[in-house]
Amino acid sequence: MILTCGLSPAWQHILVADGLSPGEVNRASEVYWCASGKVLNAASAIAHLGGKGRVVSVLGGARGADVQREFEGWEVETSWVDCAAPTRVCTTMIDSSTGSATELVENAGALSTSELACFRQACAEGAGEADLILAMGSLPPGVPADIFAEILAATPARAVLDIRGPELLQAVSAGAFLVKPNRQELEWTLGREFADEAAVLEGMRELNERGAEWVVVSQGAGPVLVTSAGVSARALPLPVEVVNSIGCGDCMAGAIALALDEGQEPLAAISYGIAAAADNLTRVLMGRLDRRRGEELAAEGKTEAIPIG
Repeated sequence: MILTCGLSPAWQHILVADGLSPGEVNRASEVYWCASGKVLNAASAIAHLGGKGRVVSVLGGARGADVQREFEGWEVETSWVDCAAPTRVCTTMIDSSTGSATELVENAGALSTSELACFRQACAEGAGEADLILAMGSLPPGVPADIFAEILAATPARAVLDIRGPELLQAVSAGAFLVKPNRQELEWTLGREFADEAAVLEGMRELNERGAEWVVVSQGAGPVLVTSAGVSARALPLPVEVVNSIGCGDCMAGAIALALDEGQEPLAAISYGIAAAADNLTRVLMGRLDRRRGEELAAEGKTEAIPIG
C-alpha cells in the first residue's frame, strides 16, 4: 500500500480557449474544475492506474469540501485534516491552438500548530501500514523543513520524494529510495544553475551521495535523466499530442511509486512513470490516467546509457 502525503493541495480551475491574447478579453470554450496540487495529482494517478493507497493532506473551506467529494468516487483511502485556511484555487489557461498552458498558482495558507500535529499523526498512522511513502509538494509558510524527514525516519518503508529545497535535502539524508525533482527544482535545491546536461548529472550525483539511491530529473519536453550507483541514463521523450502539460511530473512520481509497490525494478518503474507523464500530457484533467495506455507507451520508451566519466 502507498501512502501519499503532502501539505499543498489545490482545487483546480481549468479554462480552455482557442487562442489566448494577453491584455484582451478571452472567452473560454471549455471549463473544468478538479482536485489538484502535487499531492492530489499523484494520488489521482495512483487511483486511476488501479493502485491501492491512502492520501493524507489538509483541506479547508468550500473548495476543500469539493476535493473530498471528488475523492469519494475513487477507490482510495483518505485521511483529511481539517484546517482553518481555505484550500487554495489554482488556475490553468490552455491555448488549444498551440497546446501551451499558463498556470496561475495560489500559495497554500499557513497551518496552526494543532493542524500540523494532526497531519503528522495521520501520516504516522498511515506509514505504519504502508509499503511505500510518496511525499509530494511544497510546504506552507511556517512548516519546518524536516517534516518529511521525520516521517521517513519513523518507518522502514521505502520513500519516493517529489519535493524541493531544504525539505528535499533533509529527507534525502533520512534515507530516500528515489527522488524526482524537475531540473528547475534541482537547481533551486542546490543553489546553482546548470549550464548543460553534464552539470545536471553532477547535481543529481550529489543527491545520490547525500543518501538518495535513485535520482530522476524531468526537463519538460526534454529527456528524463536517471542516476544511481553505477547507473547514468537518459530516457527520451515519448511523442504524444500535447493537451495540458500541468501535473505531468506529479503523475510520473505517482506511477513510479505504484510500479515499485507492485514489484517492478527501478528502471522499469521509471519507464512506466515516464509513460504515465506522457499519457497525462494528452488529457485536460491531471492524473486521470488509463493503465492500458500507460503500458502501451512504456513499451515504446527508449533509454540510453550515459558514460560515467
